[in-house]
Amino acid sequence: MSKFKFDMQLFAYNDKIARTDVNIPEEVSKEILQDIPKASLMMQLMRKLPNMARGVAKLPVLSTLPNAYFVNPTDTGHKQTTKQAWENVSITAEEIACIVPIPEAVLDDADYDIWGEVKPRIVEAFGALFDAAVMFGTNKPASWPNGIVTQAIAAGHTVTIGTGDDIADDIGGDGGVMSLIEADGFSVNGFAAASTVKAKLRGLRASTGELIFQPSLQAGTPSTLYGSPIVYDENGAWNDAVALMVAGDFRQALYAIRQDMTYKILDQAVITDADGVIQYNLAQQDMVALRCVMRLGWVLPNPVTRKNTNKATRCAFGVLAP
Repeated sequence: MSKFKFDMQLFAYNDKIARTDVNIPEEVSKEILQDIPKASLMMQLMRKLPNMARGVAKLPVLSTLPNAYFVNPTDTGHKQTTKQAWENVSITAEEIACIVPIPEAVLDDADYDIWGEVKPRIVEAFGALFDAAVMFGTNKPASWPNGIVTQAIAAGHTVTIGTGDDIADDIGGDGGVMSLIEADGFSVNGFAAASTVKAKLRGLRASTGELIFQPSLQAGTPSTLYGSPIVYDENGAWNDAVALMVAGDFRQALYAIRQDMTYKILDQAVITDADGVIQYNLAQQDMVALRCVMRLGWVLPNPVTRKNTNKATRCAFGVLAP
């Protein structure tokens, strides 16, 4: 009999789907009405690399730019040499996983597909975990870089809301978040924000009273800000106390998948906690469990630009702070 040991924050070791959690009625509609699960906020904006062939991949990043010189004197002067250099940046795939146990009797008595309802919520949980690690470094693996917000703050790319005339000035005005990024040689092509920012943007008015921020009324039209897409936190990964919005060149934020999300039904396993204490013996307790696993990594290379060759103060992202 095999043993599965794990240590995941997504899963408390003594958790399971009980009969009371399912709320099995005698007669119910086959359809469960619920919000559409929200996947990863950051993966909507970040650049996806080809799937990783191994657990660690090296990416060449431009670290030194070539220079050009005038030849003096024109006819007989020597032409100077220059160079261009790269440095390797590692992207490491780390594992995200969880196990959802459930008694077989509960599965048999349910009037709807429990696994069909559980899987989208697991996708949502995986996305929230990834977003929190990428944006704020929350519970990040040691091999992953600091979060985007952390790196932007360290580079001095922070504007506190209320600094300018209004939130639009704080984001896009002279001295706003976008100007800090552009001064480093990057172009802002996306925004990620806390859901509370929606109301702040909707409330913007011109001096004559007209609303300024007017999203398209056409169905299915993505939200934009200054012509670039903006996505809002809907999976609970955002930390409003640290940042209200992140603007940046999301082409510089890269992620790659080593193993796409896979599901496996366990029925003979013994599930233990990190100390080896048995929590569930699936065969003995007439239970099954859904094991979900995914491996992926991300990196923010921070290539050199003509406008800023200082790595410590260069960043492709900026933060609107509360």
